[in-house]
Amino acid sequence: MMNRKNLITKKVNKDENLKKLAKLSERDLFLSLRTSLQGLSTEDAQARLEEYGPNEISAQKPTPTILLFLQSFNDLFVYVLALLMVVSLLTADFQAAIVMAIMILASALITFIQQYRSQKASIELKEMIENTAAITREGETHEIPMDEVVPGDIVNLATGDMIPADTVLIWTKDLFVNQSSLTGESMPIEKYVTGEIGENETAIDLHNLVFMGTDVLSGQGKGIILKTGQQTFFGDIAQNATTKRGKTTFDIGLAKISKLLLRLIMFLFPLVFLINGLTKGNWGSAFFFAIAVAVGLTPEMLPMIVSSNLAKGALTLSKHKVIVKELPSIQNLGSMDVLCTDKTGTITEDRVVLVQHLDPLGNENKQVLDYAYINSSYQTGWKNLMDIAVINYYHDENQNVPFEQIYKIDEIPFDFSRRRLTVVVKADEHQVMITKGAVEEMASICKNVEINGKILPFTPELRAQLTEVNEKMNRQGMRVITVAVKKDAHSEAIYSVADEKEMTLIGFMGFLDPAKETAKPAIASLHKHGVTVKVLTGDNAIVAQKVCQDVGIEAEKFLLGNQIETMSTQELQQAAEETNLFAKLNPMQKARIIEALQTKGHTVGFMGDGINDAPALRKADVGISVDTAADITKDASSIILLEKSLNVLESGVIEGRRVFSNMMKYIKITISSNFGNVFSILIASAFLPFLPMLSIQLLLQNLIYDVAQLTIPWDNVDAEELVAPTKWETSGLLKFTVCIGPISSIFDILTFLVMWFVFHADTIQQQNLFQTGWFMVGLTTQALVVLMVRSRKIPFIQSKPAIQVFSSLFLAVICGAAIVLSPLREQFDFVQLPASYWLWFVGIVAGYMLAVQFGKTLYIKIAKEWL
Repeated sequence: MMNRKNLITKKVNKDENLKKLAKLSERDLFLSLRTSLQGLSTEDAQARLEEYGPNEISAQKPTPTILLFLQSFNDLFVYVLALLMVVSLLTADFQAAIVMAIMILASALITFIQQYRSQKASIELKEMIENTAAITREGETHEIPMDEVVPGDIVNLATGDMIPADTVLIWTKDLFVNQSSLTGESMPIEKYVTGEIGENETAIDLHNLVFMGTDVLSGQGKGIILKTGQQTFFGDIAQNATTKRGKTTFDIGLAKISKLLLRLIMFLFPLVFLINGLTKGNWGSAFFFAIAVAVGLTPEMLPMIVSSNLAKGALTLSKHKVIVKELPSIQNLGSMDVLCTDKTGTITEDRVVLVQHLDPLGNENKQVLDYAYINSSYQTGWKNLMDIAVINYYHDENQNVPFEQIYKIDEIPFDFSRRRLTVVVKADEHQVMITKGAVEEMASICKNVEINGKILPFTPELRAQLTEVNEKMNRQGMRVITVAVKKDAHSEAIYSVADEKEMTLIGFMGFLDPAKETAKPAIASLHKHGVTVKVLTGDNAIVAQKVCQDVGIEAEKFLLGNQIETMSTQELQQAAEETNLFAKLNPMQKARIIEALQTKGHTVGFMGDGINDAPALRKADVGISVDTAADITKDASSIILLEKSLNVLESGVIEGRRVFSNMMKYIKITISSNFGNVFSILIASAFLPFLPMLSIQLLLQNLIYDVAQLTIPWDNVDAEELVAPTKWETSGLLKFTVCIGPISSIFDILTFLVMWFVFHADTIQQQNLFQTGWFMVGLTTQALVVLMVRSRKIPFIQSKPAIQVFSSLFLAVICGAAIVLSPLREQFDFVQLPASYWLWFVGIVAGYMLAVQFGKTLYIKIAKEWL
């Protein structure tokens, strides 16, 4: 209670402190923070970094090694084993307790090693995609890592930037910020310097403060860093509120399997105990044996196998230029059956080339090029690919601006609602507004048209002609923007969005972004692997349709953003299933389409790198971006591609399915094998006058088998298993266990009969011979059956296991034989086996392998599935 009170007091004090600073004048701010417009000196910045620490929050810091080690024990099955170990200790069964302790330590230690390596690799990979901030120091502005930002730094903000720390603004230009990470409010918030600050407002409501964890949607700004790291508002949220994501399909599937296994243990433990207690009369031995059976049913290596698979998958993907920020996303990538992707740079070259500059009637016109160049080169915001294409074309063609002197006066930055950008310059004694942007949005602000030097009214007839020119360019695959001008809007040097009206349209700029040569085969391969590719773009539908046609995406029909806006949730769900192209979308419409597909049961990936893709990346099951994307885009992604290519993504999908396949191998093989053993134990317990195997022997068998399973993450996976998306299904697991598990029981019973009638191990005095014989058969069949059921194909002939898997299983059998054949056997109450036993041993094992292959073929034929 006291801690909660202290926390509230701390938050109130932080709020008041920020409000106090927000009310200061610019001069007082500089004095208070001992800084200036020139920024801090290098020495002062270093001193403050040592004083305040790195600009990191607790959620971003790596888990300490000791805590990581302790967390390795935090698993349901480890708890079950620990409970059984404690019971064994309390009942003086020290040998069993030691074996269980070894199992627990082995599982936890290997899990720890994998997680430690994974965290280390993750930190190294994150350094490759480290977010930066534009900081002014000693009068020069440079991009520096965000964790090096300190209080007093001067930060420069532009569209797409993440706010590096809690900041007071000293200059803004149409600055809109997304504060949803702090407030939950999805609408952009405008931030500005001037204006009164109300007494009842909290710091988060103030118009001149921006906060760590938020991002710039549009506009520009400059500010002074006030608080960094844990002292920020975002630091409070990260420290005191849950930062975990909602449960993914991976988490839900693993939880279902764990519950199924625990129910199996809870059912069979008392059953084995009662049968042996009633038939043998020795309740103590029956209890220890039941504990050993429970241990055998517990897949204690499951957490290790899962983490090993995911860590190995992340390492493999890193070699394919895929950085995995969140390990479970690998499996989600394998489950993905719908990939939604932006068009630009993903299926196109991301190399926009200016090919035409035309007047309103479709004739080449240099004036259009000149004004477009001035707009692109004099804007200070984020330059998109078309801006760069205009500038490059102008320089490559050695063009000259038709004005002796140009002075920039003002700028109205681009934003996603207006879809245009204005630069105001002074040239030839005139103030000239030059605006370029999307065709439809530009048409709405134009009153006149300039044709052959004449200014004409923008009549419906001219509008129709312009539409025809635009559509013709679109049909040729061009992206088109409109250029318009307006002279001497007013005498002041301050312009706003309200001035973007009654302009004169002077022409069009046509750009080509050709489809990548690799896109068509990559999309064909994704289709072949069961992944439907859908294009979600803000671009013109006709241009996008041409690109889709070039790369093999069926897009005869498409949906526009304004159509989606009027659809109900149910209508959109149906339309999203049937449509592969969505055009003229805003950011929230992309996210809504993804949600509609998820509601229909799809696992959806989204690939994009634009600022406007962040909401869709957060909404998708797998958010995929590239390392050159905007900061906020990379932050919203769970997978980062070092190469913007669908070929790279295809590798990720296949690796995700390989990871899932190997996890399911361990789960299905182990559970079915253990179930078969327990079934055999129940039969033997009902008829034998002694235990079919001592608890320590059963524990030793489980330990050797579990260690042999550690190589499964490295196993080969049949190509057929990688064709379709993978899903976590527990219904198939139970069916597989009940059908395949009892096959081993048939040969266990055959072993019992051989030991009883052939070798006369039919008395309590001869029980050690019986137990030794079954131990060797049980361990060998349990190990070698992995080679039989790891694939639906004929083992070794049609499908070969990885050398690591074969070697570990073979060594498990050798290890068991070495114990039985050496003096070490006495430590486990084994005895020497007759020479003739080994002939029976080979026959039983060979018969079991053949029976499993027959049972597998029959199961696949009836159930139409395998692992």
